[in-house]
Amino acid sequence: MVKQPISINGVVRWRDVGLAEDAQRKPKERKMVVLRHEIGDVLRDVRQRQGRTLREVSHSARVSLGYLSEVERGQKEASSELLSSICTALDVPLSLMLREVSERLAEAEGVSVPDTVPQEFARAFVGDMPDDLSDDFSRGLAATTS
Repeated sequence: MVKQPISINGVVRWRDVGLAEDAQRKPKERKMVVLRHEIGDVLRDVRQRQGRTLREVSHSARVSLGYLSEVERGQKEASSELLSSICTALDVPLSLMLREVSERLAEAEGVSVPDTVPQEFARAFVGDMPDDLSDDFSRGLAATTS
């Protein structure tokens, strides 16, 4: 540990400087998350899991090969229309792709996102469901509240 002079309002104080201070700072620092990078990573992962090439997907999505490549690398911010077209070409719902992006963002930010719907929220929207789903859902809620 090393002592370093610090002047505060003309008063010199000595502060310990060293490894302990560096260790305290690191947890506070957050990595900046760029949305277009996460979207590109998810799109690339989906495409590669399907074993498809950029050329195949760009042709199906009616997007130039170079532009799709830039979107996947996070160099271009894709419009919602373009994302929808790419997801359709990949046969993946846009909502599912965005959910994966959301989970990655939450993880990077250190936020916990529950997989279940809160009971208060569920109760508020049970009336909007079809009867057969509503009955199943109500039985499920009754089982969890008992």
